Amino acid sequence: MYEIIKKLCESNSISVFSLERKLGFGNGAISKWDNSSPTVANLKKVADYFGVTIEELLGEKEAV
Repeated sequence: MYEIIKKLCESNSISVFSLERKLGFGNGAISKWDNSSPTVANLKKVADYFGVTIEELLGEKEAV
C-alpha cells in the first residue's frame, strides 16, 4: 500500500511527508502501513485527497 501512495504522491508532486502533514497524520505514519493496518478513516482521507477509491489504495484496482 505504501508504494501505491508513494507513486500517487510522486505523480501529484507532493512528498509523503507533506501528505502526512496535510492530512494530520504523525511522522512516518503512512510508511508504517506496510506493516500495520491503518484505520478506514485514514485510508479514506488519503483516497479522497487523491480522488481514488480505497480499493485502489489497497492495490485491488489500478490507481496510477
